[in-house]
Amino acid sequence: MTASSCKRSAGGKNDFYSEGDYWWPDPANPTGPYIQKDGQTNPENFVEHRHAMIRLSEIAATLTSAWILTGKQKYADRVLKHLDAWFVNPETRMNPNMLYAQAIWGRFTGRGIGLIDAYHLVEVAQSAKILIEGNAISEKDAAKIKVWFSEFLNWMTTHQYGIDEMNAKNNHGICWAVTAAAMADLTGNEEVRKMCTDRFKTVFLPSQMDEDGSFPQELRRTKPYGYSLFNIDAICNLAKILSTPEDNLWEFQTPDGKNLKKGMEYIYPYIADKSKWPFAKDIYIWDEWPVRQSSLLFAGLAYQNEEYISAFLRLPANPTHPEVIRNLPVRHPVIWLQEEVWK
Repeated sequence: MTASSCKRSAGGKNDFYSEGDYWWPDPANPTGPYIQKDGQTNPENFVEHRHAMIRLSEIAATLTSAWILTGKQKYADRVLKHLDAWFVNPETRMNPNMLYAQAIWGRFTGRGIGLIDAYHLVEVAQSAKILIEGNAISEKDAAKIKVWFSEFLNWMTTHQYGIDEMNAKNNHGICWAVTAAAMADLTGNEEVRKMCTDRFKTVFLPSQMDEDGSFPQELRRTKPYGYSLFNIDAICNLAKILSTPEDNLWEFQTPDGKNLKKGMEYIYPYIADKSKWPFAKDIYIWDEWPVRQSSLLFAGLAYQNEEYISAFLRLPANPTHPEVIRNLPVRHPVIWLQEEVWK
């Protein structure tokens, strides 16, 4: 991450920096504050740190998958080199916060909404957890890695940016919980795990899901299809991380009948045949969706639904469009299925 920087950042070389996607120079005031164009990504924004984090996620999950499948320590050792560079080495480590994420020129040096960029740390945390539990990373190295994730988790649960994101009423709130849950799972933070579980039951399903299983906050966007896929993936990712035999979120239902099964039953017909989508087409990357959505795999396993799993296997496994990859932070099934094998 420290290999690139942006002169517009208010932070230092170890601070993650990104800029709000849908913000553009104002034609009426070119040097003034940026203006918003929802759903339209400004290609001139600084994205190098975001891309670096996505590469870290790809590297960590792929090499961890290779370790799982082959048992060869060389793959785990390679992951450790990247974990050390990002989270341990003082010269190259990322500071454990997102103070300067999704800044807007002339308006904000950073925003709580920027925490969604950390969503790509979910598979990094899962990879580290798998390697640590499999004794492929030493206790000494594991302790150093966990310190960073504990510090980041503390920041995102106490700083106002994190609190704002936690309370977001759309996909951002759920993504905050997935990120927090993955880090809590790695570091053994049961308090945060419980908080995320409670929010699933008392906030996300009751306030974000409609009676038909849709997510109205996502449907009103300029990319309703992509956002609907993104949100059902996120809430299924959360259920995958947090569910236990004693508290299975896949079976949880609100008093008025909202549950994950209903959410999947709503979206699945439009995954199977996108031409049936009853709303406007997304204004950006419509043709590229759907791909191997994590919701299909996790819900397919949870509900023993072969149709979902078959659809998952049938869809593109290796998307290349940068925006699709960015919106698919959980895309390496092996690191999630390993725990099923261990059970």
